[in-house]
Amino acid sequence: MKRGFRITYNARVTITFALICFAVQLLDLATGGRSNEVLFSVYRSSLLNPLTWLRFVGHIFGHAGWDHMIGNMMYLLILGPMLEEKYGTQNMVIVIVTTALVTGISHFILFPRIAMLGASGVVFAFILLSSITGFEEHTIPLTFLMVAALYLGQQIYDMVTAVDNISHLSHILGGATGAALGFAMNRRRLHPSRPVYGRRF
Repeated sequence: MKRGFRITYNARVTITFALICFAVQLLDLATGGRSNEVLFSVYRSSLLNPLTWLRFVGHIFGHAGWDHMIGNMMYLLILGPMLEEKYGTQNMVIVIVTTALVTGISHFILFPRIAMLGASGVVFAFILLSSITGFEEHTIPLTFLMVAALYLGQQIYDMVTAVDNISHLSHILGGATGAALGFAMNRRRLHPSRPVYGRRF
């Protein structure tokens, strides 16, 4: 008897992230943009407002339109399964949440009058993280240096010269966060019992 093919939920964090973004985009359409404004964008607001703290993470799920969302999801769905297989679901959640907080809080402090939303920071974290999957101790992969030079170099150039609605700083900070966490996770993988800064993880 022939066995048929079945669909597997092969990258739980990545697929769940993409589905949340899709649902948030539908919600944004249904509310005429109000949901993105209230929940899924980060901008300067009172720290006494609980929604301010929610937006520090929630902004990565909101997008300015279908093209914006689909562009980000294509990168995430290509890179995410490979990264989840290597680092595990828990570590990928840490990468996503940490990137969201770094980019969200930085934007909150530096650009108080401009709202930011989108998963681009997470995308750049994934790109830089994927470039160091072949990490060995006391080495720096050439792929990492090349990707950093191309992607981050372009973002720095565009940040200085371009006039657009793209948060190049969040791309840079997202890439830097992904790189830092990637080196930390690979180092911990090579030395699982070595204390880091006096603590064991």
